[in-house]
Amino acid sequence: MKLSLASLALLAASASAFTAVTPAGRVSTSLNILAGTQSATERVANVMAARPEENEAIDALVKKNFPGAISNKAMETKIASILEAKGFTPANTLLCTSLCCDELARNLEDDLNKVYGHNFNLGGLSGFPFAGNTGFGAMSAHVPDDGFCLLVHGPHVGISKDGVIGKVERSGIALVDNCCGSAIAASNYLKGITDGGAKITTKLQQFSDFQQGAVQELILPHGKRLNDADNRMKELPYALYDSQDILVRDIINGGKGGIKQGLALLSGIQINTGPDTLDYFHPLRFDYYDADGNVVESMIDELSS
Repeated sequence: MKLSLASLALLAASASAFTAVTPAGRVSTSLNILAGTQSATERVANVMAARPEENEAIDALVKKNFPGAISNKAMETKIASILEAKGFTPANTLLCTSLCCDELARNLEDDLNKVYGHNFNLGGLSGFPFAGNTGFGAMSAHVPDDGFCLLVHGPHVGISKDGVIGKVERSGIALVDNCCGSAIAASNYLKGITDGGAKITTKLQQFSDFQQGAVQELILPHGKRLNDADNRMKELPYALYDSQDILVRDIINGGKGGIKQGLALLSGIQINTGPDTLDYFHPLRFDYYDADGNVVESMIDELSS
């Protein structure tokens, strides 16, 4: 069979399409785990120097409504010190988070990025770990050899300067907005079911909004708990947390073979305040997993001391 010059040229072009090409200017796909001589505690001190001082009125308001909460400023300082004593450094630690998509949920994450480098993201709406087992397995493979993982997760809730839970002031927006919007939407969906007024629909799950559909299903077991609560918006993040806590620990257990030197799991409720005041966190779990994936220590008391 004879091939024309045009046919030969086409075959040559087709073959070249399967030739491996190194992308120009791309020298590494590694995560930006921070190197250098500064310790984590020194980096935290630098980050906190740019944060506002504690507002006594907001501090009292948050702690009255969320007993056990501490400011991010205080918590981040303690985390760095506690983990440093276990060998966690900016150079050997991969930060992993499962936090809500809301930009307010980035505040804590951004601070920790400046200490430990870019984070691996497991989370989606309301902070649920939508990346699941596959995401955790990929993340574990990115941890430095003989290194550590710091995994931070939890839902978030706003509190306005007037003390309204589920609302928060946002920069550049006159409206005091819902926070967390996904959680409140799921709560309203659940209330429609428990009150008997929910509309029948065949679109409970659709790809264009499957995360919210999942949040709504994952909150279903807490219907009576939320209906019986004195303050539904105050109870809501704790109900979400209880579901997330089960899921995250199950994911860790399923992928514990990928843990390198160790893993620290920090989880709780993020509490967002206005743009000019500190955010807070109510830590509910701070566990240390050894290289075999066993929880060998709870460090929660060290955060509140």
